[in-house]
Amino acid sequence: MSGSSLDGLDVVFAELDESRGKWTYTIKAAHCYAYSEEWANRLRTADQLNARDYLLLHSGFGRFSGEKVNEFIETYSLHHQVQLIASHGHTVFHAPEQKMTAQLGDGATIAAVTGINVVSDLRALDVALGGQGAPIVPLGEKLLLGDNSWFLNIGGIANISLNSPSGYIAYDVCPANRVLNMLAAQEGKAYDDNGALAAGGAVDTGLLTQLNALPYYQQSYPKSLANSFGTDTVYPLVQAAQATTQNALRTYTEHIAQQVAYAVNALQPKAAGAGHQMLVTGGGALNGFLVKRIQEAVQPFGITVTVADEQLINYKEALIMALLGILRWREENTVLNSVTGAVRSSIGGAVWIGQEF
Repeated sequence: MSGSSLDGLDVVFAELDESRGKWTYTIKAAHCYAYSEEWANRLRTADQLNARDYLLLHSGFGRFSGEKVNEFIETYSLHHQVQLIASHGHTVFHAPEQKMTAQLGDGATIAAVTGINVVSDLRALDVALGGQGAPIVPLGEKLLLGDNSWFLNIGGIANISLNSPSGYIAYDVCPANRVLNMLAAQEGKAYDDNGALAAGGAVDTGLLTQLNALPYYQQSYPKSLANSFGTDTVYPLVQAAQATTQNALRTYTEHIAQQVAYAVNALQPKAAGAGHQMLVTGGGALNGFLVKRIQEAVQPFGITVTVADEQLINYKEALIMALLGILRWREENTVLNSVTGAVRSSIGGAVWIGQEF
């Protein structure tokens, strides 16, 4: 899994078991391969390439991914144990309104480099069926973490999920770490550690009002966000306000907390009979100040925020990719149309046979 925050390539080796419809998992090994500045820049600017160079990067990132899987297998002595690779890739283009989504990382190349069977392109069929193709993790949350009713993943984009008796609903809430990290970079930092900079700032109410008024937030679900919304729409808006970095971080943290609360409020009609625990994962779960503001924002709804253990915080999405790969291999649904708005649920993913027979 490669997330929009561009911190690195997350790899997990998980064993998953299904018995009478109940799934369990064990993460046996996990590692994040941090991107070099060169790779981070190549991924960050991929949407500016011409078609030929984009396809070369597609195969090149597939080779990089396959090589990292081989390194992972060697490091953790997993030879002959890995039966399937499920690769999400790195999202560059996401335009579900035009029935298109694109993730870098050619599955055929990964299969060729590793000699292991690969499932890739997990979003494409749902988008072709008129769905948002995102969020993609809710089915994994439902099957692996079903003891919770609310889920909040704070990655480059924050997304929320509700697992209630009336159905499963999920959607992208707002840009999160991608914007926070861009602001922290103004101070020479990769990220705002524990939200310390934001905690020392003040909310710019004018900027906050502008952010909350963006048209995306007025749309009803199902809906999803492209990375470019944070980089090309939100970040320039924050910059134009000419706030100090601390005040910008404080204001954007408040924006995330408020949008999460608005999302919870919008889902209340569907939440009858659901529990009141919200499990928070993703890199943003390590931002103590952000989590505190979210807890305070959702408290009026009687919801208690719980931060997952560090392994699940860091590797939940990669773990769920493993599950989706297995479901695709078994020819079972990998995407819920109640989440994405597609005409039907679907068995998504391209299969590449890397194993020689």
